[in-house]
Amino acid sequence: MNKYDVIVVGAGHAGIEAALAAARMGANTLILVIKIETIGRMSCNPSLGGPAKGHLAREIDALGGELARVADLTGIQFRMLNRKKGPAVWAPRSQNDRRLYSRIMQQSLEDQDNLDIVESMIDEIILESDNKTVKGVRTNLGEEYYAPKVILANGTFLKGIIHVGSVNISAGRSGEPASDKLSASLTKIGLKLARFKTGTPPRVDLRTVDMDQVEEQPGDDNPQGFSYYRDIKIRNDVSCYLTFTNLETHKIINSNLHRSSLYGGFINGIGPRYCPSIEDKVVKFSGKDRHHVFIEPEGADTFEAYVNGTSNSLPPEIQKEMIHSISGLQNASIIRYGYAIEYDYVIPDEIKATMETKIISGLYLAGQINGTSGYEEAAAQGLAAGINAVLSLDGKDSLIFDRSQSYVGVLLDDLVTKGTNEPYRLFTSRAEYRLYLRQDNADERLMPIGYKLGLVDDVRWQQFLTMKKIFNRELNFLKTHTSNKHPILKEPMRYEKILKRPELSFSDLSEFGYEIPEDVTPDIQNRITLNIKYEGYINRQMAEIDKFEKMEHTEIPQGIDYMKIESIAYEAREKLNKIKPTSLGQASRIPGVNHIDVTSLLVYMKKSKNRKDNK
Repeated sequence: MNKYDVIVVGAGHAGIEAALAAARMGANTLILVIKIETIGRMSCNPSLGGPAKGHLAREIDALGGELARVADLTGIQFRMLNRKKGPAVWAPRSQNDRRLYSRIMQQSLEDQDNLDIVESMIDEIILESDNKTVKGVRTNLGEEYYAPKVILANGTFLKGIIHVGSVNISAGRSGEPASDKLSASLTKIGLKLARFKTGTPPRVDLRTVDMDQVEEQPGDDNPQGFSYYRDIKIRNDVSCYLTFTNLETHKIINSNLHRSSLYGGFINGIGPRYCPSIEDKVVKFSGKDRHHVFIEPEGADTFEAYVNGTSNSLPPEIQKEMIHSISGLQNASIIRYGYAIEYDYVIPDEIKATMETKIISGLYLAGQINGTSGYEEAAAQGLAAGINAVLSLDGKDSLIFDRSQSYVGVLLDDLVTKGTNEPYRLFTSRAEYRLYLRQDNADERLMPIGYKLGLVDDVRWQQFLTMKKIFNRELNFLKTHTSNKHPILKEPMRYEKILKRPELSFSDLSEFGYEIPEDVTPDIQNRITLNIKYEGYINRQMAEIDKFEKMEHTEIPQGIDYMKIESIAYEAREKLNKIKPTSLGQASRIPGVNHIDVTSLLVYMKKSKNRKDNK
């Protein structure tokens, strides 16, 4: 009968995490993919991490996800970005081998117990007779698969159209068919859809790049990966390269804007403001005479390179002219042309923080179908959807990620509370408590959750506990022991106070008589250093989090008709009725709902409770 506990549609970054989480939590799971060989394909840049995205990758790993492990196994260059700034924005980033990443992700799915893989395109969602509960899915060949939980992770495939100049092609991405009928099925069951667009740049042959005219960007001397407590050798095999557009490049683009799909009127979807096409950059930042262009290898065994910063939808001949105007790329051979892709997404106010849709019980959405962009954002949503689908299946409480505890929480809360009018991308600036939500402590914040869910194995968990034991031991030692063995000390001083000096590092403590134990790894040294140097700031932030938690955990009873609460402004009542927040904290973050509205809601809730108590 093709019956499962959980069905996942799509095997990109969201679908993979959803399927693996569900299967690892014991659910009999099916993942459906249009082409098996495209599982885990890095459609855009074969890289992971960067500001906020690196934090997210480490959080996914701490929760028991797969993305970070495979990133470390397939990384060909690793860098820690923003080292010159504060630790809150330090961000790990990797350049990855595109084909190897996909192969290992496919192997991860194939090796997973409780998980079947089927190559098929889904055309329709099947509902139970009540038309409010999901029953399963129907393929383009008429096959039906049934499950009480269905997770859609369709990426850019919903009515996807590729644009290159005046040419448009129905496709989910280059070389793969679009899913045209599923959009109609989603509309039929009552979900609201809209159009977004994104794009990709040309790829060039590295052998045709003039290396004398580009700036080499090697990996870090002591590279760090993403995954915690793994025996994976992190290494740098390649360099990336930096060059710039110039006035000639901009002239070529401006002279041919009418031939661009974006500016020629062929595209209606809204594109990402924070990752604009080169046409957008030239038009919207007309005062700039150059823009960064990063040349990034696509793998260790290929000469194909990604020309980051030149995403466009210009005709092939103009793409050639544009690329050849850039320093170092005058003779570059283009292997693949860039293109824009337009696709359907579901407006994210249609989903709850669990990733379940509000109108169809058991139907979950994850990834670009919710209006986001980025591999890490997709993977985080897939993980949340997979976890919550199984918790619901088992009759357990949902897992709602708190925005004060994780970037996963920031991402999901932003989506369901604020929505998005462009492809959503996560930034550190979106997090109110980013000094606490650092990339180095994701394991401390989230690994206990992953272990409790059964997604983190015992070996990794014991290594985490060992790290915490050593960390606490040495931190206590530094707080309680003193030194008087250095000329700059006029009196005995605790090691903790010595380390607070901005010019001193952990290793400098040896000059003051402290012997660094062998089990205090560089990672633990870094954790202790940050804890001590930023203690005052962290304590203040933790106090702010305590205040936030009180409001965040003040639950709002479901079923309130906000339109009847006349003390709340009319616009706010409309927004509250639409979003249906689960807590006062979430209600306070809805655009159009102000402090007075939240106070009025709290008064209403207290009066309602008193009336019930007095009955």
